[in-house]
Amino acid sequence: MSQPSSPDSPAGATRRDFMILTASALGAVGAGAVAWPFINSMNPAADVLALSSIEVDLSPIKEGQTIKVQWRGMPIFIRNRTKNDIEDARKVNVSDLRDPQADDQRVKKGHEQWLVMIGVCTHLGCIPISGAGDYCAGDGGGWFCPCHGSQYDTAGRIRKGPAPRNLDVPEYSFLSDNRIKIG
Repeated sequence: MSQPSSPDSPAGATRRDFMILTASALGAVGAGAVAWPFINSMNPAADVLALSSIEVDLSPIKEGQTIKVQWRGMPIFIRNRTKNDIEDARKVNVSDLRDPQADDQRVKKGHEQWLVMIGVCTHLGCIPISGAGDYCAGDGGGWFCPCHGSQYDTAGRIRKGPAPRNLDVPEYSFLSDNRIKIG
């Protein structure tokens, strides 16, 4: 038997309707309170966010020298290319490459001597050796992957071996002529 509605309540509204509405609202708030920590746990931790970008001072790197830095647990090769490295990379007929990419697409305009790449072979993830292989400048500007023989030229483009694509270029920007930010 339903209770008659009072003259102050809207037509058909009862205590039962109010209780259902209140219980539903409390249930939704409770579900949100349980779900929020779970969803928030999927955000990167503070230590990971701290490693999301690094700054590198380029001033100690001599012409023709390659250094390796760590970023997000991966090696990053930074090479101060010689004029011969740059000329050799620009002479390559892009249509002959497996992964066609011009040299100027792999470096920043105005800073063509600086080549920044993720130092992980695109075949199976080994770390290539700097200054080895058939496609290196006279002073050893290319990279050779010792695991399966992939060879990269002075611009980090795949020239020989099983690697399917060029060495990846991370997102980076120049903060000054001698300082970059990776990430």
